[in-house]
Formats: sequence, structure tokens, C-alpha cells
Amino acid sequence: MTAATGMSLFVAVPAAVLGAAGMGLASAAQARATKEVETGKPLDLTLFRRLVGRPLWLIGIAATVLGLVLQLVALAYGPLLLVQPLLVTSLMFAGFASARLERRRPDRVMSFGALLCVAGLAAFLVVARPSGNGDVLVTGAPLLPLGITLAVLTLLGLGIAASSRPGSLRVLGLAVATGVLYGLTAGLMKVVASQFRVGIDEPFRHWTLYIVCVVGPLGFLLSQNTFQQGRFLTPALAVITALDPLVGVAIGLSWMGESANGSPLALFGEALGGLVIVVGIAMLSTRASHLPADPPGQTSDGAETDTAGSGESAEHTEEESPERDPDDGYGLAGSAC
Repeated sequence: MTAATGMSLFVAVPAAVLGAAGMGLASAAQARATKEVETGKPLDLTLFRRLVGRPLWLIGIAATVLGLVLQLVALAYGPLLLVQPLLVTSLMFAGFASARLERRRPDRVMSFGALLCVAGLAAFLVVARPSGNGDVLVTGAPLLPLGITLAVLTLLGLGIAASSRPGSLRVLGLAVATGVLYGLTAGLMKVVASQFRVGIDEPFRHWTLYIVCVVGPLGFLLSQNTFQQGRFLTPALAVITALDPLVGVAIGLSWMGESANGSPLALFGEALGGLVIVVGIAMLSTRASHLPADPPGQTSDGAETDTAGSGESAEHTEEESPERDPDDGYGLAGSAC
């Protein structure tokens, strides 16, 4: 295990924030693209076939790859306890990107929610003072408590999603499973990255890489189904964004020997910073689903568009479109598949 130096943090922090920006943009683009295809059941493998070839989804894939590469760089230089909490900022980037794609104008409430997320995160990191930079997993029995907990959470989320009718409960189950798998993937990727530094063939000698090859794609599939099942991006992404760093921090502490300030006063400050982050996430989640779209005939930049002859078509579409279910409090879809 190596300690995180000032120079390593100088690389890790910007890489983590830029990676979060890439993942936020990817989430917004993919969520928008999944709404353009037919909605399927949870764990629908044919969803990829329907999405391939859609430019917006491909942009999301490119942003995902870029975000993952930057996250790997951050994990190679910084501890999980530092890098994973910084992923909370992806919700802020996703919220603003989604607002632009949906032609919704971020307002003061949404901006204040984003500011709270950043402020709470900064306070948490300053107080926690994460130390250590573990890149080797513990072996044997110490793996079991956290491993069993993560497995139970994932199966519980999948069970809820599979047994629930389309609506907020199904999306919540998918989001929980996605967040757990994303956090697990990040922790294992840090180990794989350290193994690559030993030798190009070193990762293939360990089980970690093979677990990543299964868990990573499964988490990505779940995320696409989560985005498609939800009416709005931000509420579902808020659950994923909250669980991802929590799982990463737990892996750092339990499996990789990292540490944080554990004094009573520090724990109070960390809890307070976490509470500020939760409030910010809640504000972003609820407000993003209620932002007004740009008026008809006007683009997001204020330019007038040609609406001649569109009145009859719009009226016809409104008459034929099925009535939407009211917002259930999560801002998630309640319509049947």
C-alpha cells in the first residue's frame, strides 16, 4: 500500500472530476436515447440492439469510455475514499446536461442544489482526510462480511425490480442494484490497474479482472434499463450516485486497508457533510423533474422556430397520446410497458 502524496492527489482529483463530468454527460445522453426506443422488461438484453446506431446513444458510449479512463487514472493515483466521493459531482453534470437535452432551463433551486453537493463533498473530504492508497485486496474471511452484504443488496434490488409493476418501485430496485455494481466495479478496477503496472499479463493471473468483466457490463445493462424505465433521469441517477461512492468507500475501508479520520468530532463533521450532499441530491432530484420546457416555437437559445401548420398535428398527437400517470413523488414513470 502506498500513501497518497500531494503530487498524486494533484492528478487524482482533476481526473476524478473530469471523469464524473464524462459520466454525467453519458448518463444524460443515454437516458435520452433509451426513451426513444420501445420499453422492455428489466434486464432486457435486446435493449442494446434497439439502441445501436442511435447517434445520441453512441455519444453516451464515447463519454462513458472517456469517463472510465479518467476514473482509472484517478484510482491509480488516489485512494478510493477520495476518488469515489468525487463521483457525486456527476449528478450535477448530468442534471445540467439533461436539462439542455430536454430544453429545460436550470433555475436557482437546481443551481443551489448543485452548489450544496459540491460544498458538502468538499467539507466531507477536508474533515475525513482519507489516507492510504491500497491496491491489494485482503484475502479469505475478511472478504465475506462486505461481500455478502453487497450480494444481498444486489439480489434484493433485482428481486424488487423483477416482481414490481412498472413504476417507481421497479426503478428504485434497478437503481440500487446498479449503484452497488458500479461501486464494486470501481473498487476492483483499482486493483486491476495496479496489476497492470506490474506487467501487462499480471491481471490475467488473478480473479479480479474476470469479476470486473462480468460485474461491469451487468451494471451498465442495468443502468440503461434504469434510465429507460424512469420518467426523469435525475431521481434514478441520484440513487445510483449515492450508492456508488458509498460502496467504494466501504471497499476501501474493509478490503484495501484505507483509513479516514475517525475521531468523534470528525465523524460528526463527516455526517454533517454527508447530510448536506443528501439535501443537494434531493433538491436536484425533485427540481429537475419540474423544470419548465422552452415555450413552443422557441429553441433553448431563444430562436424562433417554424410552427406553421403544426397546430393541427400537435392537437392530433395530444388526443391520441395515452394519459400520463401523475408524478408519484420520485418523478419516475408509472406507465405500463
